[in-house]
Amino acid sequence: MTSAKPEAPRLAPSFTAGEIGAGRRLFASEWRFVSAAGSAASLPTMRGNEIAFVGRSNVGKSSLINALTNRSGLARTSHAPGRTQELVFFAADDRLTLVDMPGYGYAAAPKAKVAAWTALIHAYLRGRANLKRVYVLVDARRGLAAADSEVLETLDGAAVSYQMVLTKADEVKQAELAACLDAARATLSKHPAAFPDALATSAHGGGGIPELRAAIARLLAEHGK
Repeated sequence: MTSAKPEAPRLAPSFTAGEIGAGRRLFASEWRFVSAAGSAASLPTMRGNEIAFVGRSNVGKSSLINALTNRSGLARTSHAPGRTQELVFFAADDRLTLVDMPGYGYAAAPKAKVAAWTALIHAYLRGRANLKRVYVLVDARRGLAAADSEVLETLDGAAVSYQMVLTKADEVKQAELAACLDAARATLSKHPAAFPDALATSAHGGGGIPELRAAIARLLAEHGK
């Protein structure tokens, strides 16, 4: 008797064709570097809406931003953890700004510098009034870690809306990805500020990128922007 084929994991919430199109149009503009901030005092003036991407060092934040914007060299990528050392802001217009945040946890840098990056991340999360959502990136090959849990608690305390995005989903087997998604969703259900679903993406293969664009477009539509 032939065993049933395992059901494919649900990689993302459902979006209509119109929402997928809205996400594509949102990111079709010419995105550019705006500014970088190495301290709370040097943060740029708030304008429009901001979406931030945070995660452990080398989780793939820069690669994901490049995939979203169709600009392979917009955000600098590196195989060395800790390459992004500031909050880096990108925009196409005044409507939306994307923020690439320093990685937390291990980084190839002195501990004092890593501590300063971590303090900057927390200061930004607590004090940015136009921050509409934070996407917490988790490497699908490794799953959640203690450092991720600390950031979730900070976001809860700051009452900042956030959602979890798995990266490098093309580098794990289907069963492993399904288990990682289930664990992410179970974790999110315990956090009051969390959007209760997770997305799986592959910056290199393009999987989940249209859905993440659609999620951001839906978020802006809900805020009347």
